[in-house]
Amino acid sequence: MKKSLLLLLGITGALFIQAQSLNPTTPKKDWTNIDLSSRPADHFMIQYGSDSWTSRPDSVRTGGFSRHFNFYFMFDKPFKTNPHYSVGIGVGFGSSNMFFKNTYVDLKSNATKLPFTNVDSADHFNKLKLVTMTAELPVELRYFSDPEHPMKSWKLAAGVKVGTLLKSYTKGKNLVSKNGVSVWGPTYIQKESEKRFMNGTSLVLTGRIGYGIVSLDAGYGIIGVLKDGTGPVMNKVSFGLTISGL
Repeated sequence: MKKSLLLLLGITGALFIQAQSLNPTTPKKDWTNIDLSSRPADHFMIQYGSDSWTSRPDSVRTGGFSRHFNFYFMFDKPFKTNPHYSVGIGVGFGSSNMFFKNTYVDLKSNATKLPFTNVDSADHFNKLKLVTMTAELPVELRYFSDPEHPMKSWKLAAGVKVGTLLKSYTKGKNLVSKNGVSVWGPTYIQKESEKRFMNGTSLVLTGRIGYGIVSLDAGYGIIGVLKDGTGPVMNKVSFGLTISGL
């Protein structure tokens, strides 16, 4: 998965570099009179997709569809010298839901390292996830094949997101015995909230490729999921869909 992410980011970067030279025989266009009145200066950007952690040890047994949901308000600033390119700057909110299989993640532990405990032979939650919520500032360098008609344009974007952790908690649903028998009923839920083990700052490389309002996106967290010394070094990788006016 990490190789796929690096490939997507690499393709995005290569297309940026080659975008100006795809049609070398085409006369240089005068951009002074271009009409960008139909292109919004601000817009919403919504992202949904899958998450995973790289370099997980055997004790970190994720399972199910681990996923993210991100929501941003973005401002778009076209380059005056060439409006094929623009810079997108925004602010928003990101959330990640990592699911685990027969593994108890003890955020309330007094240990120096976050325990990931195998509970195959003990009472355990039928579903357990670790949720992180982050305030984020995304910045993108964008390319449009048709800057005057963004809804009919191929689009590329590469950038970075800086975030700060707002909250992290585990949510367990339906406590069952080792034989799979529900202890307190299928609607029983337990939440435990603690940020001590989680990295408070995130720095994510991002890339997008799409057409119109829909694009495929990818992200790689440069900073580890856990604080140094509190557990294995793991980085978050994300793939998904973006819905955006630009």
